[in-house]
Amino acid sequence: MRTSVLGLAAAATVDQRAQLLTAQPLGFPIGLELFTVRHECEQDFPGTLEKVAAIGYKEVELFDFYGRKASEVRRMLSSIGLVAPSCHTLSYVLNAKHGLSEIRSRWEELIAYAAELRVHYLGGSIGGVSEQEPLDDYKHLADLMNAVGQQCKRAGLQFAYHNVNVEFREHNGVVPYDWLLDHTDPQSVQLEIDCYWLTRAGKDPVEYFEKYPGRTPLLHIKDRKHGYAPSTELDSGPGPFTEVGRGVIDWRRIFAAAAGGGLRHYYVEQDFCDRPVFESLKMSYDYLKNLRI
Repeated sequence: MRTSVLGLAAAATVDQRAQLLTAQPLGFPIGLELFTVRHECEQDFPGTLEKVAAIGYKEVELFDFYGRKASEVRRMLSSIGLVAPSCHTLSYVLNAKHGLSEIRSRWEELIAYAAELRVHYLGGSIGGVSEQEPLDDYKHLADLMNAVGQQCKRAGLQFAYHNVNVEFREHNGVVPYDWLLDHTDPQSVQLEIDCYWLTRAGKDPVEYFEKYPGRTPLLHIKDRKHGYAPSTELDSGPGPFTEVGRGVIDWRRIFAAAAGGGLRHYYVEQDFCDRPVFESLKMSYDYLKNLRI
């Protein structure tokens, strides 16, 4: 059922796809990025996973491993009834200060762990870039991402680059995010688009699905409160983040176009919550469970 819906949706126009899709967008399992419950996982990793599964989430994206072996994490997920198609860890960001040899060394351990964990996608985001010569750093980052992507391929994994919003800060008329996408190998460097950060920068996920078809297998489904203008400055604290469906992002439009972008998995994520985190997670889950495109 899942494959047939995706196949039909990918071949159809946006209007035709809208008629094909029903509740629970694209028929995919609703996933959760575990960064949302990072503090709870630190206190009780298996107990937190059980609460996540009890809400109804079927997939998770791992953020940390909390000192456990890959085999232990795999057994834990299986016993709870969860699947982890991907992991994304800020412990292994791509930093412009690192050289190719250092990046390969830094990623070697993570790639081996991810392969043993049997995830398919391994995500990474950029580290800092200089304010003085940012475009030089982005050129270096493109080389690093290509190298990491090739490392992942050799291990049977797929690297997926996760955006924030600072990559959309123009420098001499250049949008670094677009430059990175145009100067990395689409097969080695696929995308995990974070819809919050991209729209926070004043950009449109649908435009990227259309400009780079088939390159976005992963989405972070994260919503933004009303009243926050586009910005390329990172947000912190509860302020602008809200439950999926309670903010300004047009999820129907995004999901209607996401098949053309190559979507395979999507994860609810909320960096900070105004209310108890599991209450927020249930609100987001219920919205997606009942969402009709």
